[in-house]
Amino acid sequence: MDVRGVTLKVGLSATTTEPALTGGHLDGIGIYSRALLRELPRAGVAVDARSFGPAARLSVGRPMPRPFPLATLRDLVLPGSLPGSFARDHLDVDLFHATDYRIVRIDRPIVATLHDALPISHPEWCNPRLRGVKNWLQAKAARKADHVIAHTRYTIAELVQCFGVDERRISVVPCGVDEEWLDAPDPALVAATLAEHGLRPGYFLTVGTLQPRKNIGALLQAYLGLPASVRSLRQLVIVGAAGARSNELVDQIKAAQQRGENVVWLSRLTSSEALRHVYAGAGVFVFPSLYEGFGIPVVEAFASGVPVVASNATSVPEVTGGAAIDVDPLSVGAIGAAMLELARDEALRRRCIAAGRARAVQLTWRETARKTAAVYESVLKG
Repeated sequence: MDVRGVTLKVGLSATTTEPALTGGHLDGIGIYSRALLRELPRAGVAVDARSFGPAARLSVGRPMPRPFPLATLRDLVLPGSLPGSFARDHLDVDLFHATDYRIVRIDRPIVATLHDALPISHPEWCNPRLRGVKNWLQAKAARKADHVIAHTRYTIAELVQCFGVDERRISVVPCGVDEEWLDAPDPALVAATLAEHGLRPGYFLTVGTLQPRKNIGALLQAYLGLPASVRSLRQLVIVGAAGARSNELVDQIKAAQQRGENVVWLSRLTSSEALRHVYAGAGVFVFPSLYEGFGIPVVEAFASGVPVVASNATSVPEVTGGAAIDVDPLSVGAIGAAMLELARDEALRRRCIAAGRARAVQLTWRETARKTAAVYESVLKG
């Protein structure tokens, strides 16, 4: 309910959830957007899903009034002070929430979720063809939004530094995990998924697009440095599509496989249910990322009852909340030592599993939606 005692109607970005536009693969922004589409109605918000893209290809949201390129060109050419529809599109909502960086002028308050400032803070990790566009889109979003949502306190500092956003216009709303993940999946279904992909329970697992900031190369080195007896019993399972600047890492993974190492790369695991099963079969989850605006896979591992080795960099310790073994992601030795410790010390495993599940209970998508709805109400109150 909103401040006027009636149901709040919000336009919500759905472009990153459209199967025809994403190829069926959801990145972190897509997972976040899909979760809000599902959970906001339970928080008393009527959602009008809107997407940029040809109407014939949309299955989740209705089209925005203008295609994004045309709306962006109009924004550049026409001053925002012009009256009526010359400068601003009309949407029959109380507020519009842009969950990605595609923001155009509309005649309603705008909330924007800015997930990180990576293209500006670490351009060396980004696709050089898209870096300039992403920088411009994020800066544009920061200027046009009436209020900004960040996922961690760490991200606030970056948004202030990189985009000059007034900290008073930023609210922290963490990401989460589906509540059903807190219950163990059907063991028979888990076993079937593992058998389909040639996995043996108890493996080391990591999840994330293969790109430099995910630091999967260091994890591979750490795994290959473990005792042969451990590697023979526990596979290293890497779940994630090849991203920008991942050619060298892909070559390293394939070279390890050709040498007979127990390394499995699942590059096309697009089913959420299959991913949940893969988490359930893991013995240790490892997340050595050099940079994160949040890090959803960590929470998914917590909810799945898997002990976690996590990076101590950027926002990750804020997300783990002391429930993981934190390591220096630049130290291959530290990553390997923590992996070995969790593989061998059953008492430590139990403590980490209990702490992780307690942390996951605090970080559900339902709670994300509740806090997001509270942000909407505060914006409309002025």
